[in-house]
Amino acid sequence: MRKSLIKNGIVQIATPHSTGTGFILGEEKLIVTNEHVVRDNREVVVYGFNFRQQIVPVVYLDEKYDLAFLAIPQGFEGPTLSLETEEQLAVEDIVYAVGHPYGADYVVQDGKITALEQVSYGIPFIHHTAMLSPGFSGGPLVNKAGKVIGVNTFLANKDKFTGFTLPANRLSQQIRGFKNSKKPVAVLCGKCELLVCEISIEAHCCPGCNSRIQLASTIKPYRPVGMALTIEQLLSRLGYAAKLARRGMNNWDIVKGSAHINISYYEKSGLIIGDSYLCHLPAQDLSPLYQFLLRQNYQLEGLTLSIKGNAVVLSLLIYDRYLNINTGSKLFEHLFKTADDLDNVLIEQYGATWIKEPPTIEKTEEDDFPELLK
Repeated sequence: MRKSLIKNGIVQIATPHSTGTGFILGEEKLIVTNEHVVRDNREVVVYGFNFRQQIVPVVYLDEKYDLAFLAIPQGFEGPTLSLETEEQLAVEDIVYAVGHPYGADYVVQDGKITALEQVSYGIPFIHHTAMLSPGFSGGPLVNKAGKVIGVNTFLANKDKFTGFTLPANRLSQQIRGFKNSKKPVAVLCGKCELLVCEISIEAHCCPGCNSRIQLASTIKPYRPVGMALTIEQLLSRLGYAAKLARRGMNNWDIVKGSAHINISYYEKSGLIIGDSYLCHLPAQDLSPLYQFLLRQNYQLEGLTLSIKGNAVVLSLLIYDRYLNINTGSKLFEHLFKTADDLDNVLIEQYGATWIKEPPTIEKTEEDDFPELLK
């Protein structure tokens, strides 16, 4: 299987609470992922290899089978994935799990099927040895032809690397049920498996069994509080869309020119860290680069250059008690501009190499908190 066959059909998903993986089924005009990846969110951020990051609505929730469907990004065009409908699976077949673990751009794990239609928690799963780690949730399990044979859900019996994947035939049934409803938003009742649509739901209760359910469209929009609110306010003041920058709890990704900066807030310690992995070290003749970094560390105000593994990292550290909108805006703007300048200097003058190609998602005119920034 060639990675390029499926790469453009994979998306990263980010919410204020977590991150995960999804995949685009072009024929269905849907993004498929796990319900637990998008839980408690009416909309999520998606981004892929051939489209800019954007916010899309959650249109289907299915807690029982851990499925969720999202709308395809506006204006999306390009390769997508398709479900396997013909091949008969067998134990020992080679399979590939695809995902974005720990924020990585794209990872493929190979393994073998160990069991078919193995019932666990009342649901038939494919069991396999392709290693699933956090971030793989909601991604596809594909065969050698690059077709989807299931949705990766979780890892059990970690020592034996047993992955659990919902088979494509079950996914296909859920898609058909949703599409046949011809409604824009729906939720499957986990108790009686009645598909409930927007026009038939009242008081968040299933009309079939009276169990509590919730359509994604009725979930209240996320609003940050405390230091997360302060950080998003100052990002908005600098011209960045905080909603698009969210990467899980108290974590944001910012793009400034060719630089990619991650901001994390650690509530227990009160520490806010901004890290930009600027480049990989050159293969040889490191002395000129090291001398440059030492000189820069004497000259930079409030920022530090360091080496982590094979990468040059520019960092900002500040405690929350010293951060407000005015001080934070100056510090973050200094970090973003310096990162954008230094990565080019290190690559063009000192032989360093890109960690990844410069991103194309930059500042936006969107202001997330206009009423707070006047």
